[in-house]
Order: sequence, then C-alpha cells, then structure tokens
Amino acid sequence: MSGNSAFNPFEMARAQFDKSADLIGLDEGTRDFLRTPMREYQFSIPVRMDDGSTKVFAGFRVQHNDSRGPCKGGIRFHPQETIDTVRALSMWMTWKCAVADIPLGGGKGGVVCDPHNLSAREQESICRGWIRQLARDIGPTIDVPAPDVMTNAQHMLWMLDEYEAIQGGHYPGVITGKPVGMGGSLGRTQATGYGVIYTLREALKELEIRPSDTTASVQGFGNVSQYAIELYKQLGGTVVCVSSWDQEEMTTYAFKKKDGVDLDELRGITDNFGGIDKAKAKDLGYEVLPGDDWLIQDVDILIPSALENQITGENVESISKGVKIVAEGANGPTTPEADAVFHQRGVFCIPDFLANAGGVTCSYFEQVQSNMNYFWDMEEVLGKLDMKMTSAYMAVSGLAKKQDLYMRDAAYVVAINRVATACKNRGWV
Repeated sequence: MSGNSAFNPFEMARAQFDKSADLIGLDEGTRDFLRTPMREYQFSIPVRMDDGSTKVFAGFRVQHNDSRGPCKGGIRFHPQETIDTVRALSMWMTWKCAVADIPLGGGKGGVVCDPHNLSAREQESICRGWIRQLARDIGPTIDVPAPDVMTNAQHMLWMLDEYEAIQGGHYPGVITGKPVGMGGSLGRTQATGYGVIYTLREALKELEIRPSDTTASVQGFGNVSQYAIELYKQLGGTVVCVSSWDQEEMTTYAFKKKDGVDLDELRGITDNFGGIDKAKAKDLGYEVLPGDDWLIQDVDILIPSALENQITGENVESISKGVKIVAEGANGPTTPEADAVFHQRGVFCIPDFLANAGGVTCSYFEQVQSNMNYFWDMEEVLGKLDMKMTSAYMAVSGLAKKQDLYMRDAAYVVAINRVATACKNRGWV
C-alpha cells in the first residue's frame, strides 16, 4: 500500500463527514451520532491449520448506521486489516447506499489474514468461524455481508452454508456475491466496474468530451478494474496503463502500452487476485514500470481501483496537468490534501461512493431477488443498474451545479441529508 503508513482511514472518513456536516449545518446531536458506528464486533477465530497447529485470526464487523434499512457491506481478507479501516469503510457504505438511494445502511467486515498463504480448507474454516461469531447479529433483515478485497463467491457460499446450518433454514438473502445458480445475481461481477463507467460516461457528456477522444490510466487489475476497462473500451476510450500487485515481490508494477492495453491479452496472464505476470507482459510488448507510475501518465482520466490512500499530498503534484477527470473505483483512494489540489486545478472528481456504488446497487438487486426467490436476466440487471447509477449521478451533479459545490461535497450533502432525515424521522436524534 503506498502512502503514509500512519494514515488512519477512519480519521479521514470523519474529516470528510465533518466538512460536509458544516456545509449542511447539521445539529450537534445528529453529527455526534453519525460520526460513530452504532455497533462494532471484534472477535477471535481459531482455526486448525493443515499442519495440525491452531492459529487465531482477528475478525471484525462494524454496523455504522441502519436508519434506512439493513446494513450492507463487504468482508475483506487482508493482512493489513484494522478496526479503523473497517470503521471507515462502514461509514462510507452508509453514504454510498444513501447516494445510490437504495434502502440499506452501512456495514463492513474483515479478517486479518492473507488468502495467498492459506489452503482452501483453511479459508473455509475462517469463513465458517466468522459466521459462528456473528450468526445472531447478521441476517436478511439486519445486516447483509458481501465479498470485498480478496474474498469471492466461494467464500460467500461457505458463509451462507454455515449461517443456514446454525439457523436451520434457507436464507439466501443473508449474503450477496453468491455464485449464480446458488442465489447469486447475473451482472454482479460486472457491476462495480460498469457502474464507474456509467458515471464517467455522464461526466464526459457534461464536459462535452467524446469518450473516443480520451485516454485513461487505471490502478489495479482486479474485478473492478477489468470490467471498468471493458466498458470504457466499448465506449471508444483507450487505456494506456494499468497497475497490479505482484504477490511474490510484495509490491506493485505498472504495465504500459502507448497504443492501448489489450484487456483479453492481460486477463490471459493474470492470477486469481489480479496479479499480472511480469515476464509474460514484457514478451507481449508491455513496458513494465514501478507501481506508482500509473499515476504520472499523460492521460485524460485516472481510475484508481485498488485500495484507500493512494493519491496523497506527497504524490498528487506528480500527476499530469492534462488529467481532466478522476473516477474513483476504489474506496477512499484520494486523501483530503490531494483532493484540495484536484479542486484547485479544476479536475472533475467522481467521488468513490458515487462512482463505485454499482457494486452495492447490484448486491441490493441480488438481495431482492434472493428474498423473492425470483431471478432476472442479465439485460434486466444491467439496465436497472445503468438507470440507478445515472439517476444517482444526476442528483449529485444537479446539486453541485445549483449550489456551486465540488462533486465530492455535493455527494456528501445528498447522502448525509438522506441519512440524517431517516434518523430524525425515526426519532433517534
């Protein structure tokens, strides 16, 4: 992870919230309530390892706010997971569900582990252990987890199976991101990446720029990045650089091709965690650069789609003056210091919880389908997703123009107003 090692994502999430609360003139009580998660769970997951030893993993679940509906949010498996990361992500999920105008609140979970170094059986034990700790505190009407960094449909299915074994019934709506055919929704894998590009498409329209006249550089080569590149290329854009994590060397590299990267070619040399094979990439004519070089390319659009805290006060000045748009596929990729530079430069920023709300929107669709036990075809899912993302973008953009606000500030104002109103209407504050 690049950036400052002392960086605290929860402090950043609170600083963003405080700034927006000032803009709205939010009262002290509501402000105090929304600055702090409603509930937090921290627990130990003992696992019998393949070598016969027992290892204890730290697990978390944070439910930030459920005034608008059940909590919703992913579960990360990451060696650098902390309670503060989970707190920040749960808060961002609250705003994301509100800005997308879906009837859910914000939650997030995690386990401190590295799936790269765990067998499938050990990963299954962690998944089942996580559910055993939380089976009374999650559910289709309480809190609905989903996959996140380094978790996938198989992990969700193990979790669903454990939950159903404990509760003694079928509850497909307890978790989303399940395999298609086991209660999963078509379009879920495309949803976050496509959602980023639906909002980018609207921004380009607004700025009167044709997608075919643009180039982009993308950070990350996981699910979000791959589908964002796919749809962006369909619109006529050219991606000249992507970065990816190298598990063996525990660092990132950027892969550049001036005339545009070939998505299928790169997918063919990529592992399950989005790591591109360096040697094979070189053979295919890619320039292999240091990981942070995705940021300094002379392009029109930057799409950070990896982890939080990637564009910082330290590296923002190295970004090309030609960059017109930043579409945040990741959660919290831009620190407030870097954001201030974007604002000053007139860079059009599509903030994370608007740009990447496609994932949670499609998770909501999956939840609805699972609870009804009736499933939609791909066209219907993507059509509904496009409509939801476009209308969310229009609400934020409309407010930004009307009140002369920066897009991130406008998105926060829309989201926080919706959540604060729900809390007030319930008589909580």
